[in-house]
Amino acid sequence: MDMILHNGRVVTMDSSQPEAEAVAIQGNKIMKVGSRDEILQLKKDHTEMIDLGGKLLVPGFHDSHMHLLNYSLSLHQVDLRGVTSMGEFIQKGIDFLSSREETGGFWLQGRGWNQDFFSEKTFPTRHDLDKITTEYPIVFARACGHVIVVNSKALAIAGVTKATSQLEGGHFDLDSEGEPLGIFRENALQLICRHIPDPSLEEIKSMIIEGGRLALAQGITSVQSDDFEALPEKDFMKIIKAYESLRDNGMLPIRVYEQCLLPTIEKLQLFMSSGYQTGHGDDFFKLGPLKLLCDGSLGARTAYLRDPYTDDPTTCGIPVYTQQALDQLVLTAHQGGMQLAIHCIGDGIMYMAFESIEKALNIQPKDNHRHGIIHCQITDETLLDKFAEFDVIAHIQPIFIDYDLHIVEQRIGKDRAQTSYNWRTMVNLGVTVACGSDCPVEPFDVLPGIYAAVTRKDLQGYPPQGWLPEERLSVSQALYGFTMGAAYASFSEDIKGSISPGKLADMVVLSQDIFTIDPNAIKTTEVVMTILDGKIVYSA
Repeated sequence: MDMILHNGRVVTMDSSQPEAEAVAIQGNKIMKVGSRDEILQLKKDHTEMIDLGGKLLVPGFHDSHMHLLNYSLSLHQVDLRGVTSMGEFIQKGIDFLSSREETGGFWLQGRGWNQDFFSEKTFPTRHDLDKITTEYPIVFARACGHVIVVNSKALAIAGVTKATSQLEGGHFDLDSEGEPLGIFRENALQLICRHIPDPSLEEIKSMIIEGGRLALAQGITSVQSDDFEALPEKDFMKIIKAYESLRDNGMLPIRVYEQCLLPTIEKLQLFMSSGYQTGHGDDFFKLGPLKLLCDGSLGARTAYLRDPYTDDPTTCGIPVYTQQALDQLVLTAHQGGMQLAIHCIGDGIMYMAFESIEKALNIQPKDNHRHGIIHCQITDETLLDKFAEFDVIAHIQPIFIDYDLHIVEQRIGKDRAQTSYNWRTMVNLGVTVACGSDCPVEPFDVLPGIYAAVTRKDLQGYPPQGWLPEERLSVSQALYGFTMGAAYASFSEDIKGSISPGKLADMVVLSQDIFTIDPNAIKTTEVVMTILDGKIVYSA
């Protein structure tokens, strides 16, 4: 036996053996799970003995939706999270620029601003960014990634003027004289982003390694990541090549199930004609579902609603696709043997997505399709029932509660809010819930996500009784979402997601027993050790 973990509490997430005291590992597989005495009998001279010191051992965490490459990019950009005024926003850019020596072709990029945290409560414009620099182009993304703001230099490079046509499924804002303000929403982002220089293949690989290693430190051993459109060239072949090169050379630090963002029928057909589809790959890098980005975010008021926003009755948000276009993409993928993962935040776009899924299933019935809706925030009773009716996976991000509980009733009104973020209802309906973070929209730290799912509070503990407390998940249900639920969403529940004999030896040791401590303390629980493929890859 290569490794034995003992003297701890093992919560397996395996219903046939929910708890144990020790685990034996041979190679990269779990060989036996049981009592301390029976596992210690398997010890050999070469066995590495890991004394858990009474701590909790659970399956490796699995983030069901995030953006690994975007996260790694953000580590080298201006960090605009938590900025509370336009002055601070501008100064952040000035300070970052002054600390660097740049040459031709440089774009000053940043991410994380949120106008709701500004004292001014307004979006920045090109006039604000021009105070940072007019020498270099600037592009600063809102926290959600669905809105960017740029300076005059970036507008000039992109050639965007008052004569530029608006794009379907997107919008750029104009001032009273019809001049671009530098604010771009949804599909309109491509007017700017396609002009930013692409990193090299080696730079992409370095970023994947950097982000993956940081995820391991949070106990994350698997991610479902949306990367194909993270870079300006939007070259999915380049992304696949980077991942496969890392995997083939034993350098990929984390297991990746790629959520394949292919926004046009032409790209989807090219992808499929190249021999790619869901399931292509191995246990370290595998191509997963067709990812479709169908609307925006609630915070930016670009999530597409059936009825207007309560705090801005002039808009229902932005649907990225028409029903006909969405039907075509969904049916093509479904008939081509691809799973689906559809970004839907507003109820309006979710009705459209379910209509497309229903049409595809009527044309070609298929059991075990494991199609999913990502985010599924603004729902009503009919939509919640549709998840169960069509056996659609709900990819939820519990940490969204930290911000959204403060704006949701303002954005959509109390009545619509009552049936939104209804996670317990989904579980009670028999819907498979897979949990994630949407990092870098939010940090990928799993314990604050479990805390948010279990308490329905923000990270400051508000409100004391939780928002819609009847929709809280139990600790077991939340952990299931970050382990077995996410594994199921990637067709990998037979090899990971629980501490079971024969499965991959991916596990995490926690500093506190999240099942027995005060739920409010879950968010401060730390990762003590991460084991991936039978090896210790992180130790605090």
